[in-house]
Amino acid sequence: MSLTRVILTSGRSVDLTELRLSSTYGGMLEGYPCKPVNDMRIKGLLHTAERAFPTGPIHFVAPPREYPDQYAGAFGPVEILPPVACVGSFRSGPLDPAHDPVLYRSGLTVVWFQPTTEVPDECEADADLRDLDWAELARDYEL
Repeated sequence: MSLTRVILTSGRSVDLTELRLSSTYGGMLEGYPCKPVNDMRIKGLLHTAERAFPTGPIHFVAPPREYPDQYAGAFGPVEILPPVACVGSFRSGPLDPAHDPVLYRSGLTVVWFQPTTEVPDECEADADLRDLDWAELARDYEL
């Protein structure tokens, strides 16, 4: 059973079967949001995705970065990512037409950021998420 279904711009529907949400800057005790901090956060999320979903491919959707302050601190200018970091496991029918759709699925783990904790759904998911090139990024697996 899936949490939701997302319709990609290609027309393929993919099911979100697992979703992990976290605060982008939760637990940040010192410093300020900047490129080095954000790059470490992204690297940590990718590592988390690799450990949680070791058998499938992982794709990172580059987030928008905002620069609200014109002054740079010790680590460069303030750089803010969207407040919610997401790691989601998506599944769909097989890519290879030779694979039996009863025995095979295609899968992809995606790491992305979004402004709210709402679960993406149908055609209302962020455009970058709906623009995934499923045929290029996902991989078939046997059930």
